[in-house]
Amino acid sequence: MVEHEITRLDTVFHALGDPTRRQMLHALAGGEKTVSQLADPFAISLAAASKHIKTLEKAGLIRREVRGRTHLCRLEPGPLASAHEWLGFYQRFWTERLDILERLLREQDAGNQRQPSPPKPPEGDKT
Repeated sequence: MVEHEITRLDTVFHALGDPTRRQMLHALAGGEKTVSQLADPFAISLAAASKHIKTLEKAGLIRREVRGRTHLCRLEPGPLASAHEWLGFYQRFWTERLDILERLLREQDAGNQRQPSPPKPPEGDKT
């Protein structure tokens, strides 16, 4: 079961590793789109767009439905939730470390404020 989940995450992160596919997913967040609509913003052929869509389908990030000659794509958020959960561990990891750094810097600043400033040298005679 764990091995299957790791393999699925690998596939999801591979799919998310391409900026064209990420933009396609972003477009699908607004609702279903045809393959042509997904390809339009890019200078790519429908065949190239279809390859990107197949990669997204393989990762389970989208579902394609054929209605006559039209291929409609829809976002499937489940795998994104799994990736978000996996990344959440590292978010907590870095948040904890940054909180520690912030505390240490505040303590250092407080210690510097408690120490008296060195006396200023007397100003010279200006006459």
